[in-house]
Amino acid sequence: MNEDAKRWIYWTLPIVVVIGLLVALYYGRKERAIPEPVVQETPLARNDEPLIQHPISEESGQTQSMPSLANSDHDVQASLDGLFGSSIDAFLIPQNLIRRFVVTVDNLPRKKVALQLRPLKPVPGELVTSNDLQGRELTLSAENYVRYTPVVDLLRKADAAQLTALYRRYYPLFQEAYGDLGYPDAYFNDRLVEVIDHLLATPEIDGPIHLTRPSVYYQFADPALEERSEGQKLLLRMGSSNAAVIKDMLRELREEVTTPVNPPAP
Repeated sequence: MNEDAKRWIYWTLPIVVVIGLLVALYYGRKERAIPEPVVQETPLARNDEPLIQHPISEESGQTQSMPSLANSDHDVQASLDGLFGSSIDAFLIPQNLIRRFVVTVDNLPRKKVALQLRPLKPVPGELVTSNDLQGRELTLSAENYVRYTPVVDLLRKADAAQLTALYRRYYPLFQEAYGDLGYPDAYFNDRLVEVIDHLLATPEIDGPIHLTRPSVYYQFADPALEERSEGQKLLLRMGSSNAAVIKDMLRELREEVTTPVNPPAP
């Protein structure tokens, strides 16, 4: 596989992870925000807990034995097999599943990502482009979108409620991995919701997507598209039909992870 193809496809499958495959790998963050202390004239009760916008219920995880983060791969993969069948094993990189998911989620809104931390195997095949009759206009070919069909088909079979139940079960491990990533005072489910909202904001492009190749790698010809995050550019590369399926699943997942399991009675 050439370098062009690697750059354009290594981050295809991570979007499926964002919507429920639940995989991750340790990676340290260079920049870390530390909140300034607030001075109160009257002492208040100390609260070291992070401000949580979208608390996730962990009741399922509390009633079952929980593996350690370092030894969680077997249990997580078995749980995924229970939801998708063993066919999902062909997509997974089976080491450090939860850590890979966490780092992928955190990186999707960024302009650059670490390809060696991808959670799943790259989509097979080469990047497919098209030229106009004069050979002057380079576009992303509609045939390129077909390479994403196995991912989209897998997504069509996913049940957001079941995926979220699995996520809730192992949530303490996701939170631990997020702290290891360099966010000891942040809440991972809040970051997941933030990333979902970012991906849902990806523009919908009608018509062909024009490309340029100023050096080794392909780029979007439209500077406004080229400046977008890797996660949003990934959705653009998949084609509007595939992106619509993924966005629908993201909306369902967002609803699930922001809704309490046992909401208070009115």
